[in-house]
Amino acid sequence: MSSTIKYPYGFVTSKDGTKIGYRQFGKGAGLILVHGGMMASQNLMKLGELLADCFTIYIPDRQGRGLSQAHSNFGLMAESEDLQALVNKTKAENIYGLSAGAVIVLQTSIIEKSIKRIALHDPPILTNETKISWIKKYKDAMSKGNYGRAFISVVKGTDDPSSVFNILPGFITAPLMNIAIKNEAKKNKENGGKVTLKDLIKAMPYDIKVVEDSKGIIEKYEGTNTDILLIKGQKSQPYLRTTVDKLSIALPKAKCVELIGQGHTVSDNDGKPELVANELRQFFMND
Repeated sequence: MSSTIKYPYGFVTSKDGTKIGYRQFGKGAGLILVHGGMMASQNLMKLGELLADCFTIYIPDRQGRGLSQAHSNFGLMAESEDLQALVNKTKAENIYGLSAGAVIVLQTSIIEKSIKRIALHDPPILTNETKISWIKKYKDAMSKGNYGRAFISVVKGTDDPSSVFNILPGFITAPLMNIAIKNEAKKNKENGGKVTLKDLIKAMPYDIKVVEDSKGIIEKYEGTNTDILLIKGQKSQPYLRTTVDKLSIALPKAKCVELIGQGHTVSDNDGKPELVANELRQFFMND
């Protein structure tokens, strides 16, 4: 589903010289929305639209996607430096992050003390108990150039367990996805449209590295004065829900919200972003 909003875009330069693009629209206090894996800024446009009446919305393309260049040495600190550059330019004090984007938001708020409020949605933070089996399956599929199977491995590891990709066997869904990915790439090349799904699948190593770098971040964050909203989907994968629970224990002042009946990608344009927007509006406007 495409966005109806007309928006300008801008650029910031990260610490190492990497150029990061972002979309901007709305009015009011600054609010940055940071997307997760297999996403670009385009995926959070509906969420941004729902909040644009009372916030100036900034949605960056994370590195290697859309408007943004890729780092030569990528990882959590590099992406945090990207977000710090955007915070310093926009003076935004409010940030929402989804999935790997939430890990980047958490790391950035440790360093950038001007940030007043953060909302973390299903952050995949590594702990001693965390088991993330989909990463190896993704890498194996990509080594064979099988984008359909790589896509499905990510969805099975991160999305609603009741989704069609988690129900139907891969030998049925993978060939269909390969056809869909190829057709979408051709269509977007001809029309000069949005970032393709193929490009987003190829960018997943950036998210994997963010997750791998996240171990120990919860302990670093204890004692913070930043206001925090923790969001988890009732149908999100168990390891994502467990991470939110661990954060809630480590950060007893944080507010925790469960979105009943929703999975990991509820904020996406094709999910139910209005449910997330309602929670963000209440949290970020609460004085």
